[in-house]
Amino acid sequence: MKNKKLNFLQGGQAHLQRLLRSQGGQASRLLLILGIVVFVAVIIVYVVMRATTAPLKPVVTEDDPTVPKIVYETILGDIKFTFQEAIDAGKILYGSKSNHPDWQKDLVTKEKFIIVTIGAQNKGKENIPDRVWDIGDIIDSEGRKYVSLGQTASAWLPSPNLCGDLLKPEFAATPCTKIYEVARISTGLKIIISSSKKDSSGKYSSNAEDQALIDLIVTQ
Repeated sequence: MKNKKLNFLQGGQAHLQRLLRSQGGQASRLLLILGIVVFVAVIIVYVVMRATTAPLKPVVTEDDPTVPKIVYETILGDIKFTFQEAIDAGKILYGSKSNHPDWQKDLVTKEKFIIVTIGAQNKGKENIPDRVWDIGDIIDSEGRKYVSLGQTASAWLPSPNLCGDLLKPEFAATPCTKIYEVARISTGLKIIISSSKKDSSGKYSSNAEDQALIDLIVTQ
């Protein structure tokens, strides 16, 4: 009788141990699955946040000498110069689009033509005489200079072309248009603008002038 009770107790104990081991295994598997689910959820949340969050912009101070400043307008003396447009006209200036479409021949280059217009406005109190201001050469990021075509491309310039014209105080900006032949590889184009300085008598001198650069946004 005692042996039967002992065997029964031993059998029950073994069954209980097997049950505990089985439950322990199930709990371990459950914890493992739960851990995997949490890990996957964290990755999904991280990816979604990265996709919807705008990238941080680098902080640049205005006094940072390593960052070139972009200039689309500037003032020399009493004249405010403003970029208006720069058009990439491609390799051909078509005679049919000139001021003389009936007989003007095409003007062709192996590089590209750029038509630039800069506005000049008198911010002073008195008239600024003609030939005091002008726009000059184009300069690219490598320091290469390109001179305007002048009379060679005059047939494609506005008529009248108002470069250097008299400027009245606070009148709308007067446009000046010139055409340049520029290398296709040139980038970072800027144009020189200039204005004569006043002498001791208050008159504009032809022997002294101020110059500055204006950046060009070249469009098709």
